[in-house]
Amino acid sequence: MIRIAAAFLVTSCLATSPVDAQDRADAVAAAALEAAPVWDGHNDVPIQLRARFDNRINDFDFNDTLDTATDRRAAMHSDLVRLRRGKVGAQWWSVYVSASLPEPEAVQATIEQIDVTKRLIAANSDAMALALTADDVEAAMADGKIASLMGMEGGHSIGNSLAVLRQMYAMGARYMTLTHGRTLDWADSATDAPRHGGLNEFGMDVVREMNRIGMLVDLSHVSEEAMHDALDVAGAPVIFSHSGARAVTGHLRNVPDSVLARLPQNGGIVMVVALPWFITEDLRQHAANKAAEVARLKALYPGLPDTVAAELARWEANNRQPVSTISDMADHIDHVRDVAGIDHIGIGGDYDGMPTGPVGMEDVTGYPALFAELARRGYSQADLEKISNRNMMRVMREAEAYAASRSGAAPIEYAVGAPRAAED
Repeated sequence: MIRIAAAFLVTSCLATSPVDAQDRADAVAAAALEAAPVWDGHNDVPIQLRARFDNRINDFDFNDTLDTATDRRAAMHSDLVRLRRGKVGAQWWSVYVSASLPEPEAVQATIEQIDVTKRLIAANSDAMALALTADDVEAAMADGKIASLMGMEGGHSIGNSLAVLRQMYAMGARYMTLTHGRTLDWADSATDAPRHGGLNEFGMDVVREMNRIGMLVDLSHVSEEAMHDALDVAGAPVIFSHSGARAVTGHLRNVPDSVLARLPQNGGIVMVVALPWFITEDLRQHAANKAAEVARLKALYPGLPDTVAAELARWEANNRQPVSTISDMADHIDHVRDVAGIDHIGIGGDYDGMPTGPVGMEDVTGYPALFAELARRGYSQADLEKISNRNMMRVMREAEAYAASRSGAAPIEYAVGAPRAAED
């Protein structure tokens, strides 16, 4: 009896060893990603094509972009080989253009970005497939291809026109982030001075019209008040294509608990971002302290840039930049789960739109490591499948169903040339 008890004790200890626990976590994550590959909410490859190659991609090899580093830029984060290693089965490609462009120019540039994204997909048709519906996503993944969808990042891309919004949808855009870094005539940005207390009446009509045609409303980048206004009028689930939880990291780009608490009623999801300054509070504080130190040094040494640079280098040596980790990103997922629930979480990396991801997730190959961390924290395979793509699939199907229910509704109209931004 004593020998049996001792044997049981040894077996129990071995079963709970760190190595065994990690192996089990890896196995759960691998099974989840095999059954439900990652459907990522935001990747900025299209703006990389514009910035690096002026959209001349006839000779561009998207199989391997590790050789794209230059004196001014690090190598791209994404290519077909690494997307496969990262278990990415569906990708929202951002057709972002700068919010500083005059809006007529932004409309043209967005069309150019839609064009270059479609050409990239067509040039790699053995590995990628354009997806316009949830059924398209499902079919592409079943065929072993990366389902490729397009989202506009910022309402400046429609130039204050619902007609342009509808035509962007006709060209293939399936979500629009209401703002980027600039407050618009109809919507407040999270990182610019507010003018409307959220959305004005035209902004609410933008949400209504997006719901009517089946375009997803993306609330990353908008102010907290605009988030609430959008939720007040939305008939379909909203998304946050690449945001964290503000209670974990206080960046204004992140989603506050007041909004997370409303997601179950709306059905929407937060696609948790990997951008280090959004997910690691110590890093955010370090960046703010560095900016303050630069301002202080410039005030102390006006007209002496070499002295400023030398003093800043001394400050940096004594104030090392904190490190962002996979665990930090998992903390945001934990918080969204705790406040909104497991049905309201997705993944929105923001690769190729940031300098680097967290340590261990520097590029798109890092998703299996994230899912293993979540499995280690106790997430089941079913939970992980919801986070990886089943929640996003549900949201898109519900948005499509809502649009179908509104198929008899007339388009929202404004007179040509009339002010598009109604009185606040």
